[in-house]
Amino acid sequence: MSERAAILPEQAFKERRKRGKLGTFFFEMTRNKFLYLLALPGMIWFCIFAYLPMGGIVIAFQDFKAMSGITGSEFVGLKNFKFFFASNDWIQIVTNTVFLNALFIAFSTLASIAIAIMVTELGGKWFKKITQSVMIFPHFLSWTVVAMFVMAFVATDGGFINQILSMFGIEPIQFLSLAGYWPVILVLLKIWHGAGFGSIVYMATISGINPDIYESASIDGASRYQKIRFITLPLLKPTVILLLILAAGGIFNGDFGMIYAIIGRNPLLYPTTDVIDTYLFRAMMDLGDMSMSAAIGFMQSLIGFVLVITVNYIAKKTAPESAIF
Repeated sequence: MSERAAILPEQAFKERRKRGKLGTFFFEMTRNKFLYLLALPGMIWFCIFAYLPMGGIVIAFQDFKAMSGITGSEFVGLKNFKFFFASNDWIQIVTNTVFLNALFIAFSTLASIAIAIMVTELGGKWFKKITQSVMIFPHFLSWTVVAMFVMAFVATDGGFINQILSMFGIEPIQFLSLAGYWPVILVLLKIWHGAGFGSIVYMATISGINPDIYESASIDGASRYQKIRFITLPLLKPTVILLLILAAGGIFNGDFGMIYAIIGRNPLLYPTTDVIDTYLFRAMMDLGDMSMSAAIGFMQSLIGFVLVITVNYIAKKTAPESAIF
């Protein structure tokens, strides 16, 4: 039986070589036709809404006029890219974007892992379900609604935090004019808003771990902390690396919905909160130039693609089982 098992892969490899790449493709399509048929609606959706619109990238290299259309607009090469880099603030904007996204990814990942482990360690079935529902709920709140609550907390006059400080005779903090506080505030809001929802993937991974491993560890006298450290966390590593690779692609894309809803057009907070997306939105609203916005959007996507390839390459060298391809 073992000899036959060793021969079969060689025979399969020889058959694939005989059929060639095209023959292998049609053979695979015929053998798994029902699986590909199930995947067909999703493939069509991606082609229509993700790949066909990519043809619009051409306006990043044009002086696009809506009345003239794509075919009638003048080609200007890389002129639209100079708009962003001609600004004196572009280094600060890029730094803010990368810095905030790095904080969001790092702390949200840690919080999601911690929540997943804590929830799976809970004993009561109903208590666990209620806890999961409460933690996931913030994810479904609009950032506009969240911004209203944030203003109620940080407002200088009548804000909840400053009211507490005044009870102890402490001077109110000018949150809306001091930019240094906002990276911490935004990170806390990001964790509150998304860590519970992000923990679902990690809870699913933990639930797929063989219970026999934990039972064997218990027999050997391992404590709960030791089982988490030496079993749960190592087995979560591939999932963590995979999600980090996917997150790396968006590190140059600021969370526009979050930051603009909360910060708005408050120039006093721009030194630590102004990101590429909010800057482009203001430029689009003030100048009405779609080509410049498309150029920077294209640059963000290109850098994100390069980062995904790079991070995946590093993951493939260090943890091959965690790489995407």
